[in-house]
Amino acid sequence: MTNRKTANVPGPRSSGGPAPTAELTLTTDVRIWKISRLSSKSAPYQLRWVVAGQVRHATFATVALAESRRSELWNAMTKGQPFDVESGLPESEVRKAAAKENVRPDPTWWDFSREYMAVRWRTAAAKTREGLADSLATVAIAMMGDGAKAPTPEEVRLAVRWAVVPAHKGEEPPPELVRPCTWLSQRSRPLSDLQDPRVLRDVQYRLSFKLDDTPAAGETYKRRRRGFNTAMEYAIESGYLDANPLAGVKRAGPKGGDAVDPRVLVNAVQGSQLLTAVSYVGSVHRNRGRRLVAFFACQLYAAMRPAEAVGLREQDCHLPETGWGTLTLRETLPVSGKRWTDSGKRHDKRGLKSREAKADRPVPIPPLLVAMLREHIEEFGTAQGGRLFANERGGVLGTSSYWRVWQEARAFALPPDRAASPLARRPYDLRHTCITNWLNAGVPVAEVARRAGNSPEVIHRRYEGCIDGHEKLNNAKIARAMGWAEPE
Repeated sequence: MTNRKTANVPGPRSSGGPAPTAELTLTTDVRIWKISRLSSKSAPYQLRWVVAGQVRHATFATVALAESRRSELWNAMTKGQPFDVESGLPESEVRKAAAKENVRPDPTWWDFSREYMAVRWRTAAAKTREGLADSLATVAIAMMGDGAKAPTPEEVRLAVRWAVVPAHKGEEPPPELVRPCTWLSQRSRPLSDLQDPRVLRDVQYRLSFKLDDTPAAGETYKRRRRGFNTAMEYAIESGYLDANPLAGVKRAGPKGGDAVDPRVLVNAVQGSQLLTAVSYVGSVHRNRGRRLVAFFACQLYAAMRPAEAVGLREQDCHLPETGWGTLTLRETLPVSGKRWTDSGKRHDKRGLKSREAKADRPVPIPPLLVAMLREHIEEFGTAQGGRLFANERGGVLGTSSYWRVWQEARAFALPPDRAASPLARRPYDLRHTCITNWLNAGVPVAEVARRAGNSPEVIHRRYEGCIDGHEKLNNAKIARAMGWAEPE
C-alpha cells in the first residue's frame, strides 16, 4: 500500500545537498530479503529489500553488520512503520536524518553580539553604534552564564562594549578586560536560552534597571529595548530564532514616560541670570564661560539641541542689525567617542535628527539672540569650517567642556535650594524651556514642531504637562459651547 503524506522535513540528500522541504511518498509495501554474498573483498555481504516494487541494496564488510542492519529494517517493517519510496528508508530514519542536516545554529550571546555589530557597523551612525553596543552589553549581563569567579556586571559591560567593535577583532583585549573577555567567550549563554522564562525575566530586568538596581530612565529603557529588538530581527533573519522572545513582554518595575518634568523649566529671569553666570565661569584670560554664553542662548531662545549648536557655522546665520534673524540648521556634531566613529575622532558629523541627510531647518531667532551671536563672532571669531563655538584650543566643543561650565554657572546663579533641585540641571533643559515658552505663547503645535525639529505627536506627548495659563481661557470656551452663563 502506497500513500502520499505531507512531511515538514527535507527530502533525501542528492548530489546537490539537502533538498528543500518536500512531500514524502510513504508506503507499507516492503519486503526484506536474506543476506547474500558478493565477490568483493571490501564489502562481500549484501542486503536487499524492496519498497513499493523498487529494489534497494546496501553492502557491508562483515556479516554481523549486514544482519544488524537487516534487523533494524525488519523491526521497522513489522511495527507497521511506513517507508519512504524515494529513499527506501523507514520514515523515522528520514525524519532523523533531515533533522540532523537542519540543526539550527545556536551561537552564544558573545559571538552573536560581535556578528551582529559587524553587520550593522557600516550603515549605522556613531551614536547608533554606541547605543546598540550598550543594549548588547546590558543583555550580556543576563546571558553571561554561571560559574565561580564570574566577572562583575560592570566588567561584563566594558568587555562587550570593547569586543563588539569590528576593528578589535583579532586583537588582544586591554589587560583589565582579558579575564572577563575570556570568561564570556567560553561561558556566555547560547542565544536559544532567551526562550527560557528565567533567563528572559533577567534580560528584561537588566534592560529596565541600572547596575545599582535603581530604575533606568524611560528614555534609557526605550533605547536599550530598541537596540535589543533590532538585534532580534537580525537573529530571526539569520535563522537563529523563530520570534522575538521579548515581544509582548512589558517593562519590569516602575514605568517612566518621556514627558518633560515642569520642574526643570526656568522662567525669564532665571534664564537671564544663568546666562550671566556662565560669563563669569573661568578666569578672564581663559574665557571658559564667556565663549559659551551664546552657545547656551541658542538652546534657550532657539530650542537648538546641543549637538546642533556645536555644528552651527557663521554661514548658517542670518544676523541683521535690527529685527529677527534666522539660523538655518544643516548638521550636527554629536559626541560619540573615538571607537564608534569612522574618522577616529570623538565627534561624528551627521545631518539633522530624524531628517534626510541633506535636509535643513530654518529657525527664526529673536533680536536678543541675534545681538548675542553678533557680539560672540566679533569677540571670538570662528573656528575651523566657520563653526561659531569651539573649545579653548579651537577644537570641536565637547560635552564635558560645556557640561562643567554649566554646573559651575548653576552654583553661581541659583540659591542652594534651587541648585539642589532639578531646575535646569542639564543644558538640554534650556531647549525644553524654549519649546514650552513657544507653546504658552500660543504658537501652533505644528509650527513649534517644525522649529524644534520634532513631530507634532512628540510635542503633544512630551510637553502636555508644561503648558500653563490656558485653563481659564479653555473653561470659558467650553462654557460658551455648552450655553452656560459665565459668572461675573
